[in-house]
Amino acid sequence: MADDPKTPQAHQHQMQLHIDDTIAQGIYSNMAMVHHNETEFVLDFMYVLPQVPKAVVRSRIITSPKHLKRLVAALQDNLVRYEAQFGRLEPSGPTMPPMH
Repeated sequence: MADDPKTPQAHQHQMQLHIDDTIAQGIYSNMAMVHHNETEFVLDFMYVLPQVPKAVVRSRIITSPKHLKRLVAALQDNLVRYEAQFGRLEPSGPTMPPMH
């Protein structure tokens, strides 16, 4: 059944990625907010200093609903593999209000 064009394997392609040095360093974020409308999702990643009631947005990603669905699946898959290797994560720290 691997020859069936509907299987996920039939649609996989290899892609070369380039990442410049600045992007490769990454940006630390300890909070995120998600906004959406009919055609796109906006993910704001921010850094909040302890004891300071102010957050600084460090990165904004705008994507389509279909791509977000694939991203959520990839994150869930990676979290399951992480917990299998390092142990189950439990929520810690103060409970944050819902981010809508």
